[in-house]
Amino acid sequence: MKGTEKIVAHIQADAKAKADAILAQAEQQCASIREDYDKKAKDVYSEKIRVGVKDCQDKVDSMERIARMEAKKSILALKQEMVSRSFDLAVQKIAALPEERYVAFLAKLAKDASVTGDEEIVLNARDRAAIGEKLVDALGGKLRLADSTGDFAGGLILRRGSIEVNCTVELLVELCRSEMSSEIAGVLFE
Repeated sequence: MKGTEKIVAHIQADAKAKADAILAQAEQQCASIREDYDKKAKDVYSEKIRVGVKDCQDKVDSMERIARMEAKKSILALKQEMVSRSFDLAVQKIAALPEERYVAFLAKLAKDASVTGDEEIVLNARDRAAIGEKLVDALGGKLRLADSTGDFAGGLILRRGSIEVNCTVELLVELCRSEMSSEIAGVLFE
């Protein structure tokens, strides 16, 4: 080997060593940068997962609360319907009392509601036909039976001219509704 070739070989060897060192350093820097970005990507991924899980749990919790509220509303509506049916049943039971008790009940209503004694008694068509005369007899003939009938389940209306006193079973039961609803609910649901 000649001197120039040795110098060129030496320069090439130095250049290759420097290039290898630069490449090794670049690879280390790339590995370090890659490692940093991998860590950052994992952190961002973990945060996104955490936020996503929290959002899902919040939605599930919200849906559970809404479902519980809807269930409570449904139960309350059912309870209210049952209480209302109880009052409807009370109207039916009163209207279906045995004749003697029903006539006595209506006679008491008429006596308590009569002011002048010359009112006429309005009954529904069924009661007028079945017990109208018996009611007038039970009242000692003081009140008379109206020619017309009313559209109600039971009870009576006392009428004097344009003034009417409503003693229908529906109204009497309705008047008791506010004070008795909680008692009935207590009996039905406790």
